[in-house]
Amino acid sequence: MLDLLDKQRSLTINQWKIFTTCLLSTVIDFFDFALIAFVLAFFVKDWHLTFGQSGAILFASGVGAIPGAVVFGWLGDRIGRRKIFMAMILTLSFATGAMALTPERNWLFMAALRFVVGVAVGGLGAVDLPLLQEFMPASKRGWISGLSTGLLPLGPLAAAALSASLGPAIGWRGLFALGLVPALFAFVIRLWVPESPRWLFQKGRLDDARCAVAWALRCDPAVITLPAALPVERKIAWTSLFRYPRSIAAAVLTGLSQTGAVGAALWGVALLVLVLHVSPVKASYLSVWLALIGIPGRVFGAWVSEAFGRRFGGIITSLLAAFVMAAAGYLHDVYLGVVSIFYVMLLLHSFFSAGNFSVVFPYMAELWPVDLRASGFGLVYGVSNLGKFIGPAGLALIAGVSNYVSPQATLSAIVPAFNYFAAWYLLAVVAFAFIGIETRGRTIDEIDATLARSPRAPAQAR
Repeated sequence: MLDLLDKQRSLTINQWKIFTTCLLSTVIDFFDFALIAFVLAFFVKDWHLTFGQSGAILFASGVGAIPGAVVFGWLGDRIGRRKIFMAMILTLSFATGAMALTPERNWLFMAALRFVVGVAVGGLGAVDLPLLQEFMPASKRGWISGLSTGLLPLGPLAAAALSASLGPAIGWRGLFALGLVPALFAFVIRLWVPESPRWLFQKGRLDDARCAVAWALRCDPAVITLPAALPVERKIAWTSLFRYPRSIAAAVLTGLSQTGAVGAALWGVALLVLVLHVSPVKASYLSVWLALIGIPGRVFGAWVSEAFGRRFGGIITSLLAAFVMAAAGYLHDVYLGVVSIFYVMLLLHSFFSAGNFSVVFPYMAELWPVDLRASGFGLVYGVSNLGKFIGPAGLALIAGVSNYVSPQATLSAIVPAFNYFAAWYLLAVVAFAFIGIETRGRTIDEIDATLARSPRAPAQAR
């Protein structure tokens, strides 16, 4: 029954609906996640916030994403991907909207709601990609799941645009209220997307699984033959994840490659001002192009991972991102005519870093058996979020400053800092080359069989 999905040559309109749902949820996800960075500017002075209080508001969502990914990834394996998907969209929207009701100067209230936003972001990420992948044929799984991240930069850009255009008119409370709009998206999901057929099959719900496959293929369920016997439902504890050390190591090390991208983004505008001697407004404008070039970069990464394999795609995008990142540091004061080589290298880095993400993110989800996929992906996705803290902390140490949230950019720290960013991509190269398995062109069942042969895999899986 499930083989019918893997034998597909082209996707149906319903499978493209699932893709569109995943694509838009990523934009919404990062819109709400990034909104605080722009809204904070509206009240940080009036509230007389200290560095620590501002940092708590900014960091709360990143902290919340870690337990959110782990806990709701586990629940995604227990009660279904779709239920958690809808619950996280609603939680994300209402928590953002509720910040419009923050009592004046009550930064603790806002930090607590930002933590809830982070939990929802982590939980949504843990089930979103597995749900998409489990509806796709093996020949298109990497390409489609990589493309699903393609419009991610539009989330922060939309937050910036709305803050600039509507902020003066509706204020910061109005901007937070806009966060309620994505709640409507949950109802669209209810109409569009059924539960994962592979999850339903694992739970012994064969008729529901058949209906989900028929919906994806746009055919009558009656033409799909049910298996003669029920599958044996495996009762595997969450701790069974640690029987797959190779999956954990490969996923975490490749996921942490984005530490370099986080660090570059953190210093982006400040460095453009320092190096190019432009105004903050001009630097912000230049940053828009750094974000937009990431969209074709993600398309490139998705294509190369399907055309040449996840490991090759991960290695080549990591190496190129590391090379141009280091080059940006060493060539920061070099010009070719009136063209800054530093800015050119940053553009190339945004392209290859985005391409790397569209290889790494789907790969992290592919490294787990079906009944542990959301749990495993949630665990490693949560751990990889540590890059959001490692990046700023490493920068602060290199620059010799005490601000671990937004270290002040200095020209003297550019070369070692950019080498530090590049080193995280090289760590991913090691993981792809010597630890990870190849998943390109292999069905989910074939990947499960490979993982089951692991010497430390649970006995039930063998």
